[in-house]
Amino acid sequence: MEYYNYLKSLHLIFVITWFAGLFYIVRLFVYQIEAAQKSSPEKEILQKQYKIMTYRLWYIITWPSAVLASIFAFWMLFFTDLGAAWLKMPWMHVKLGFVFVLYLYHGKCHQIFKQLQNNEIKHTTNFMRLWNEGATIILFSVVFLVVLKNAFNWIYGVVGIISFSVLIMLGFKFYKKIREKNQS
Repeated sequence: MEYYNYLKSLHLIFVITWFAGLFYIVRLFVYQIEAAQKSSPEKEILQKQYKIMTYRLWYIITWPSAVLASIFAFWMLFFTDLGAAWLKMPWMHVKLGFVFVLYLYHGKCHQIFKQLQNNEIKHTTNFMRLWNEGATIILFSVVFLVVLKNAFNWIYGVVGIISFSVLIMLGFKFYKKIREKNQS
Protein backbone atom coordinates (compact mmCIF):
# COMPACT_ATOMS: atom_id res chain seq x y z
CA MET A 1 0.00 0.00 0.00
CA GLU A 2 2.92 2.30 0.68
CA TYR A 3 3.96 2.35 -2.98
CA TYR A 4 0.39 2.60 -4.38
CA ASN A 5 0.52 6.41 -4.57
CA TYR A 6 3.80 6.22 -6.47
CA LEU A 7 2.22 3.83 -8.95
CA LYS A 8 -0.83 6.08 -9.29
CA SER A 9 1.37 9.14 -9.83
CA LEU A 10 3.39 7.42 -12.53
CA HIS A 11 0.20 6.11 -14.14
CA LEU A 12 -1.28 9.62 -14.25
CA ILE A 13 1.90 11.16 -15.66
CA PHE A 14 1.98 8.66 -18.51
CA VAL A 15 -1.76 8.96 -19.15
CA ILE A 16 -1.27 12.72 -19.52
CA THR A 17 1.64 12.33 -21.93
CA TRP A 18 -0.26 9.61 -23.84
CA PHE A 19 -3.24 11.91 -24.34
CA ALA A 20 -0.94 14.82 -25.26
CA GLY A 21 0.53 12.60 -27.97
CA LEU A 22 -2.89 11.53 -29.21
CA PHE A 23 -4.15 15.11 -29.33
CA TYR A 24 -1.12 16.39 -31.22
CA ILE A 25 -0.65 13.46 -33.62
CA VAL A 26 -4.09 13.94 -35.15
CA ARG A 27 -3.41 17.67 -35.54
CA LEU A 28 -0.22 16.71 -37.40
CA PHE A 29 -2.31 14.37 -39.57
CA VAL A 30 -4.42 17.39 -40.57
CA TYR A 31 -1.26 19.29 -41.50
CA GLN A 32 0.11 16.33 -43.50
CA ILE A 33 -3.09 16.04 -45.50
CA GLU A 34 -3.12 19.79 -46.14
CA ALA A 35 0.55 19.67 -47.20
CA ALA A 36 -0.26 17.00 -49.81
CA GLN A 37 -2.55 19.53 -51.50
CA LYS A 38 0.22 22.14 -51.89
CA SER A 39 2.33 22.58 -55.02
CA SER A 40 6.01 21.68 -55.38
CA PRO A 41 8.48 22.29 -53.77
CA GLU A 42 6.45 23.35 -50.71
CA LYS A 43 4.56 20.03 -50.75
CA GLU A 44 7.71 17.89 -50.54
CA ILE A 45 9.36 20.07 -47.91
CA LEU A 46 6.31 20.08 -45.65
CA GLN A 47 5.59 16.37 -46.11
CA LYS A 48 9.15 15.46 -45.19
CA GLN A 49 9.07 17.65 -42.08
CA TYR A 50 5.66 16.38 -40.93
CA LYS A 51 6.74 12.77 -41.39
CA ILE A 52 9.73 13.37 -39.13
CA MET A 53 7.59 15.17 -36.54
CA THR A 54 4.87 12.50 -36.48
CA TYR A 55 7.43 9.69 -36.35
CA ARG A 56 9.19 11.20 -33.34
CA LEU A 57 5.95 12.06 -31.55
CA TRP A 58 4.46 8.63 -32.18
CA TYR A 59 7.43 6.45 -31.28
CA ILE A 60 9.24 8.60 -28.70
CA ILE A 61 6.27 10.00 -26.74
CA THR A 62 2.89 8.49 -27.58
CA TRP A 63 3.64 4.75 -27.80
CA PRO A 64 5.98 4.64 -24.77
CA SER A 65 3.46 6.66 -22.74
CA ALA A 66 0.65 4.26 -23.69
CA VAL A 67 2.72 1.25 -22.71
CA LEU A 68 3.92 2.74 -19.41
CA ALA A 69 0.44 4.03 -18.46
CA SER A 70 -0.89 0.53 -19.08
CA ILE A 71 1.88 -1.18 -17.11
CA PHE A 72 1.30 1.03 -14.06
CA ALA A 73 -2.48 0.59 -14.35
CA PHE A 74 -2.21 -3.21 -14.51
CA TRP A 75 0.24 -3.14 -11.60
CA MET A 76 -2.20 -1.09 -9.50
CA LEU A 77 -5.21 -3.23 -10.44
CA PHE A 78 -3.74 -6.70 -10.20
CA PHE A 79 -0.88 -6.46 -7.72
CA THR A 80 -2.28 -4.25 -4.96
CA ASP A 81 -5.06 -4.84 -2.45
CA LEU A 82 -6.76 -1.58 -3.40
CA GLY A 83 -6.77 -2.55 -7.07
CA ALA A 84 -8.57 -5.79 -6.28
CA ALA A 85 -11.24 -3.76 -4.49
CA TRP A 86 -11.57 -1.35 -7.45
CA LEU A 87 -12.12 -4.26 -9.84
CA LYS A 88 -15.26 -5.25 -7.93
CA MET A 89 -16.90 -1.86 -8.47
CA PRO A 90 -19.27 -1.26 -11.43
CA TRP A 91 -17.84 2.16 -12.30
CA MET A 92 -14.42 0.54 -12.83
CA HIS A 93 -15.93 -1.86 -15.38
CA VAL A 94 -17.35 1.11 -17.29
CA LYS A 95 -14.00 2.92 -17.03
CA LEU A 96 -12.16 -0.12 -18.37
CA GLY A 97 -14.65 -0.17 -21.25
CA PHE A 98 -13.64 3.39 -22.11
CA VAL A 99 -9.97 2.42 -21.78
CA PHE A 100 -10.60 -0.39 -24.28
CA VAL A 101 -12.12 2.20 -26.64
CA LEU A 102 -8.99 4.32 -26.10
CA TYR A 103 -6.82 1.38 -27.19
CA LEU A 104 -8.98 1.05 -30.32
CA TYR A 105 -8.63 4.79 -30.96
CA HIS A 106 -4.85 4.51 -30.51
CA GLY A 107 -4.79 1.56 -32.92
CA LYS A 108 -6.71 3.50 -35.57
CA CYS A 109 -4.32 6.43 -35.12
CA HIS A 110 -1.44 4.02 -35.68
CA GLN A 111 -3.07 2.81 -38.90
CA ILE A 112 -3.52 6.39 -40.13
CA PHE A 113 0.07 7.19 -39.10
CA LYS A 114 1.40 4.29 -41.19
CA GLN A 115 -0.74 5.31 -44.19
CA LEU A 116 0.50 8.91 -44.08
CA GLN A 117 4.11 7.77 -43.68
CA ASN A 118 3.57 5.91 -46.98
CA ASN A 119 1.91 8.94 -48.63
CA GLU A 120 -1.49 7.22 -48.61
CA ILE A 121 -4.22 9.75 -47.87
CA LYS A 122 -7.49 7.98 -47.11
CA HIS A 123 -9.16 10.65 -44.97
CA THR A 124 -10.07 14.30 -45.33
CA THR A 125 -8.95 17.08 -43.06
CA ASN A 126 -12.56 17.39 -41.88
CA PHE A 127 -12.55 13.72 -40.85
CA MET A 128 -9.30 14.28 -38.96
CA ARG A 129 -10.65 17.33 -37.15
CA LEU A 130 -13.64 15.31 -35.99
CA TRP A 131 -11.46 12.29 -35.22
CA ASN A 132 -9.35 14.53 -32.97
CA GLU A 133 -12.34 14.97 -30.68
CA GLY A 134 -12.52 11.21 -30.00
CA ALA A 135 -9.67 11.36 -27.49
CA THR A 136 -11.31 14.36 -25.82
CA ILE A 137 -14.57 12.48 -25.33
CA ILE A 138 -12.76 9.44 -23.93
CA LEU A 139 -10.72 11.64 -21.57
CA PHE A 140 -13.82 13.42 -20.25
CA SER A 141 -15.60 10.10 -19.77
CA VAL A 142 -12.79 8.48 -17.82
CA VAL A 143 -12.11 11.50 -15.61
CA PHE A 144 -15.78 11.87 -14.67
CA LEU A 145 -16.08 8.15 -13.93
CA VAL A 146 -12.99 8.12 -11.74
CA VAL A 147 -13.97 11.25 -9.82
CA LEU A 148 -17.69 10.52 -9.39
CA LYS A 149 -17.47 6.73 -8.96
CA ASN A 150 -21.03 5.93 -7.89
CA ALA A 151 -23.51 4.63 -10.45
CA PHE A 152 -26.07 7.42 -10.17
CA ASN A 153 -23.49 10.12 -10.86
CA TRP A 154 -21.72 8.34 -13.69
CA ILE A 155 -25.03 7.86 -15.49
CA TYR A 156 -25.37 11.66 -15.47
CA GLY A 157 -21.77 11.79 -16.61
CA VAL A 158 -22.43 9.55 -19.60
CA VAL A 159 -25.45 11.67 -20.56
CA GLY A 160 -23.21 14.71 -20.17
CA ILE A 161 -20.57 13.15 -22.42
CA ILE A 162 -23.16 12.46 -25.10
CA SER A 163 -24.35 16.07 -24.82
CA PHE A 164 -20.74 17.25 -24.94
CA SER A 165 -20.19 15.17 -28.10
CA VAL A 166 -23.22 16.75 -29.76
CA LEU A 167 -21.90 20.21 -28.85
CA ILE A 168 -18.50 19.34 -30.34
CA MET A 169 -20.16 18.23 -33.58
CA LEU A 170 -22.24 21.40 -33.74
CA GLY A 171 -19.17 23.51 -32.99
CA PHE A 172 -17.27 21.73 -35.73
CA LYS A 173 -20.02 22.42 -38.26
CA PHE A 174 -20.13 26.08 -37.17
CA TYR A 175 -16.32 26.37 -37.48
CA LYS A 176 -16.42 24.71 -40.91
CA LYS A 177 -19.00 27.24 -42.15
CA ILE A 178 -16.88 30.13 -40.88
CA ARG A 179 -13.75 28.69 -42.50
CA GLU A 180 -15.55 28.17 -45.82
CA LYS A 181 -16.98 31.71 -45.68
CA ASN A 182 -13.52 33.18 -45.05
CA GLN A 183 -12.04 31.21 -47.97
CA SER A 184 -14.65 32.61 -50.39
